[in-house]
Amino acid sequence: MRFFKAVRAFAAFVIVLSSCGTPEFRAERTHCEAEWLLKIPPVYRHETVTKFRSIERPSGETICETVGKTTKCKPVMKTISEPYTTIETVDIRKTQRDAQIASCAARACTAKYGNTKCER
Repeated sequence: MRFFKAVRAFAAFVIVLSSCGTPEFRAERTHCEAEWLLKIPPVYRHETVTKFRSIERPSGETICETVGKTTKCKPVMKTISEPYTTIETVDIRKTQRDAQIASCAARACTAKYGNTKCER
């Protein structure tokens, strides 16, 4: 089960990164990700996190419209941010691994291209 979560997380990470940088940089980063995923494998833990959602609440004002002899009123709504807690599965080693991946990619690019972004 943990293996499949790690593979899914890695695949999502690669997809997000595929839109960043040069093809050469993405190749170096992918190589470094594979290396450091083995050296620092994910350790998942359930943690309580606070998130926010937008909800509509009446503002206390109303807007009324009269058509003929009928008047219809409706409350004016306002959007507010409401905190809530949820349980999420998080990789407690992600920050440590991401720092190593970034460093590895920068070193590889500097060695091959003379800069940290693999630009020619």
